[in-house]
Amino acid sequence: MEFFQKDIETMPRRAIEALQLERLKAIVNYAYDNVPFYKRKLDAVGVKPSHIRTLKDVRLLPLTTKDDFRDNYPYGLFARPMRDIVRVHASSGTTGKPVVVGYTKNDLDVWSDIVARFIVASGGRSDDIVQNAFGYGLFTGALGLHMGWEKVGATVVPISSGNTERQIMLMQDLGVTALVATPSYGLYIGETMARMGVDPSALKLRLGFFGAEASTKETHEQLAKLLHITTNDNYGLTEVMGPGVAGECALKTGMHIAEDHFLAEIVDPDTFEPLPEGETGELVLTTLTKEGVPVLRYRTKDLTRIIKQPCPCGRTMARMEKVVGRTDDMLIIRGVNVFPSQIESVLMEMDEVANSYEIVVDRIGHMDSLEVLIEITDGKLLLDYGELESLREKIRARLRQVLQLDVKVKLVEPMSLKRFEGKAKRVRDLRKKD
Repeated sequence: MEFFQKDIETMPRRAIEALQLERLKAIVNYAYDNVPFYKRKLDAVGVKPSHIRTLKDVRLLPLTTKDDFRDNYPYGLFARPMRDIVRVHASSGTTGKPVVVGYTKNDLDVWSDIVARFIVASGGRSDDIVQNAFGYGLFTGALGLHMGWEKVGATVVPISSGNTERQIMLMQDLGVTALVATPSYGLYIGETMARMGVDPSALKLRLGFFGAEASTKETHEQLAKLLHITTNDNYGLTEVMGPGVAGECALKTGMHIAEDHFLAEIVDPDTFEPLPEGETGELVLTTLTKEGVPVLRYRTKDLTRIIKQPCPCGRTMARMEKVVGRTDDMLIIRGVNVFPSQIESVLMEMDEVANSYEIVVDRIGHMDSLEVLIEITDGKLLLDYGELESLREKIRARLRQVLQLDVKVKLVEPMSLKRFEGKAKRVRDLRKKD
């Protein structure tokens, strides 16, 4: 029998909400008692755990933001001592400090379950051979999908990203049937196959699980065509768990939210007031069972809408539509979160560069690229190739350290970049809208 938690995934709506209320009351108590940050926040607004009597009462709780993770770096939001934490993951923060989260053994069991759910719902099987081309490390994506596929009982090839021709060779030689990757890398693999003369229809590849960066329906259609596969879209974020918060079934009617572990709200991103069911707004998530780092009302800054009607596949958990945008200026480049403020913080450390810079985002082939144009303070430096190259490499190295991403750096003459009387527009995003 393939992995399918039928009793949970097909619960009636009333039973789902009863379970959510029971777990919401418990997690608010737990966070209040074990995370000083939450005790201070709730006390400041006069809210006690006993005030949570219905699901709507979640609105009494203050919102949690990425800045709260940054301000409590590294372990300030942990509810358990480190002896109970069996894994730490991290993602980029707005100032170069990562967002650090921890998981208990039970957290990892839950995580692998919810990832396995969307894998199986989308057609994954225990006899699949899975090539995981996500970058392994502190990023939650690779190990999250890895654990989920192992829960399903599949064979995982933890190849990580890069070395594309070798990726394709192993797909052929190992009989790979499923690929895990960012959408842009999946497209690049497809292009490389064509360049190598490899016919994807001759491979055993049948499924693609793509995440870690925004992608459109058209991108998935292109992936399906290039690689001769059925694609899956899924959603997650480090702050509340990682991948597995939601994922598509084979019918592609939206991403099923793991509502037994997350309470999802849609709010107006300006007023934070709840929006009527079916309207598009900002997704706010509360973890209902997370032990290591419980999170109350996290502002994802992702814009989407939620559908609560049961899916034709038989699963009754609410579905979220594909994210249509964000409420902040975060860029997602090849699966890495990049904030313009991170780049600015690096440049402002250096005396050799001026205050003016421009960030140019483009898509070359199917791979996102990031270039930073930076004014130097002394135009004479442009005449000294050695000094110029040394400065450029210094900036590149520092940006890679902060962003965990290779960035193109172009040094330009003083006063050559556009000035702004009002708010400066530092980012030019040249990627075509699909």
